[in-house]
Amino acid sequence: MLMSAGGQPATLIYGHNGFRVVRPGKFVLCAVTGEAIALEELRYWSVERQEAYASCDIATRRLTGAA
Repeated sequence: MLMSAGGQPATLIYGHNGFRVVRPGKFVLCAVTGEAIALEELRYWSVERQEAYASCDIATRRLTGAA
C-alpha cells in the first residue's frame, strides 16, 4: 500500500485536460473509498468537485449521485 511507505498525499488542482501538483506526493486519496491512488495511475477526477476517484465505476456512481 502506498501510505504504508510513509509518504504524504499530493495536493492537486484538477483541470479538464490534466492536473497540476500544488504539494508534491506519490498519491492522492479517492474521495469515495479513501483508497490511495498513485499519481501515475490517476485517470478519473472531477474538475467541479476537485476530487479524485479510484476507478471509472466509482467516478460514475459519485457523479450520478449513486455513491
